[in-house]
Amino acid sequence: MLRQDWSKHPCPIARSLDVVGDPWVMLVLREALLGTTKFEQFREVLQVADNVLARRLAQMVEAGLLLRRPYRGKQRMQHEYVITDAAADFLPVLDALAKWSEKHTQAPARHLEMSILHRSGDHPSSSPTVCSTCGEPLTSADRVYQRRWAGTSAR
Repeated sequence: MLRQDWSKHPCPIARSLDVVGDPWVMLVLREALLGTTKFEQFREVLQVADNVLARRLAQMVEAGLLLRRPYRGKQRMQHEYVITDAAADFLPVLDALAKWSEKHTQAPARHLEMSILHRSGDHPSSSPTVCSTCGEPLTSADRVYQRRWAGTSAR
């Protein structure tokens, strides 16, 4: 199904969906905010086909969510993908999606829990904008997104 171009739509939600409305984009953003930078890492964690991942990474670079930087690999030059301020500013949205899901969907027995850590104090925060532990405002430099497995695996 072909989708519409909403980049010039008067509604800000439609314009944002034009950039981040694809589920793979959201999952790549999650991984990038968790510190993933290399193509192979994204592929392994997301279990996504190379062509799909390459296309989404290119779209995200073009949209200004990621920077593509060269680095010297073991045998040749390769590229890593680094978050931009636009991607860092998306953390509250991902956090809101995670909290909504925790409240309104049934998690499997073993599932991921996503949380925000205030770097300066190494303590958790329930908010991505103001630390719920110490009250300090949080910026992209002050916070890190973390995940951990919760529950038990089914036998």
